[in-house]
Amino acid sequence: MSITESYPPAFRRVINDGAPSATAEIEPVLVQDKDIDVPVIDFECLDKEILTEACRDWGIFRLKNHGVPLPLMSQLQEISESLLSLPFENKQKLFAAVNSPMSYFWGTPALNRSGDALKRGAQASNVSMVEGFNVPLSKLPASTSCDDDAQRSELESFRVLIEEYGRHITRIAVSLFEAIAQTLNLELSSHQKSGYLLESTGLIRVYRYPPSDKTAGEALGMEVHTDSSVISILKEDETGGLEIMKDEEWFRVKPVADTLIVNLGDMMQAISDNEYKSVEHRVKKKDMTTKRHSVCYFVFPQRDCVIKSSNYKPFTYSDFEAQVQADVQSLGTKIGLLRFTPESPLFL
Repeated sequence: MSITESYPPAFRRVINDGAPSATAEIEPVLVQDKDIDVPVIDFECLDKEILTEACRDWGIFRLKNHGVPLPLMSQLQEISESLLSLPFENKQKLFAAVNSPMSYFWGTPALNRSGDALKRGAQASNVSMVEGFNVPLSKLPASTSCDDDAQRSELESFRVLIEEYGRHITRIAVSLFEAIAQTLNLELSSHQKSGYLLESTGLIRVYRYPPSDKTAGEALGMEVHTDSSVISILKEDETGGLEIMKDEEWFRVKPVADTLIVNLGDMMQAISDNEYKSVEHRVKKKDMTTKRHSVCYFVFPQRDCVIKSSNYKPFTYSDFEAQVQADVQSLGTKIGLLRFTPESPLFL
């Protein structure tokens, strides 16, 4: 099988000859060719001053000594890449199994929590060069089934590995949230903590960005966005491609082996009353001839948890989620927290 056959049909022309398809999203190319070192947090001995600065001035930091076993991370990447290398049609069938909440997506990072692609408005470009798997951790079955014995074995290995990885990464997210809350002097009860960051909402998305000829430009990948989460935790390979907005400029975040990238989402910005920022970011590979693989964990508030802030109208996460979906479907893009400022009328 040609490796090209593992990608969705809409990707194949770009991979083969570098010519963007008619629906591929093209953003302005990166003007500044700059790498940047984001703050580093040692998870074994959290420095609250460094953490405060990272959350306030950056909205993103690198986590070292995180305690996730390196063999587990390596095995998860290996099995994920193997599954993603299956023929496109096989992936669609494999993850359409009735007994599995895991799903396969491609062409857009705009998904609902179930992993279904959101229908986007006519103003949006419809294809981004990304595909992957959506895995809601709390809904993982005890085992997986598949007609093909070899694929069943591989899918079961993936389930076991991602379940174990999820336990580690959830532990990290809960500890980081508690530390961040302390830097904000938020005195939260156990009920409030679980309201703001509910472990059962945690989901993992495995992403693959295909290679393409450099003539396709550096614009293909994941569009500019902020995460709707409280906290997002990224494990990426050595290819790189993550870029962040800092002081009105775009910078490439250099990959560092055996570390994790943590970024704050919209909910953390609202909870902090805008003291901390939800970082704008995108993915644009510098090396277009190499595929990129990453695994990202997202965790959210309880759906009926009310977020109160002097900068926003009171809203529940359910309100926010519904508004984002409405904006994506009608306008083709997410508006996010700006919809909930006192002067902004809601779209819904």
